[in-house]
Amino acid sequence: MAQRIELTGLLETLDDNVEGDETSLGDILEIFEGRGFGPLITIPALIAWLPTGAVPGIPSCCGIFIALMAIQLAMGKKSPWLPTRLKERSISRETLQKTIKKIKPFTRKVDKLLKPRCQWAASTGVLRVLAVFIALLGAAMIPLELLPFAAAVPGFTLTLIGLGIVAQDGVAILGGLAVALGGSVWIATLI
Repeated sequence: MAQRIELTGLLETLDDNVEGDETSLGDILEIFEGRGFGPLITIPALIAWLPTGAVPGIPSCCGIFIALMAIQLAMGKKSPWLPTRLKERSISRETLQKTIKKIKPFTRKVDKLLKPRCQWAASTGVLRVLAVFIALLGAAMIPLELLPFAAAVPGFTLTLIGLGIVAQDGVAILGGLAVALGGSVWIATLI
């Protein structure tokens, strides 16, 4: 299992390593490639869940990215891969930096809550099974983008699960699964 990484540290790493006016999914992939799949699920889920997710196309792009990462995790891949066309999808650096600046106080609080617990839920075998569920949640973000704020539900769920993977915190993973259940009921009532 990889070393525990803090969410604020992930965002700072992303902010420090982004160059140019726009950040592509390929850039994010390169920045976090050596840190496993947890950051590659967490960061796009955060982007989709926060106000940046209100921009048309962002939840779908993030959902596809997350689904591709999760499928590779389920297959037992050690390093992630993306098709060139998807690597080129981007978000402006200014938007990314504003978002990171706004959420840093929140992430510092979250970092204090996360710690290795119920590590069986973050074990390799469980994560490979959980990856199928993560892929389904990522794919669900595409049609949910059509309903106002509905894509935020899988985005928040995936953020919790991704944080659990990053911090080896099984409680966060189980919390994400509980949110997914509650969110499914809520979305079912909207449809």
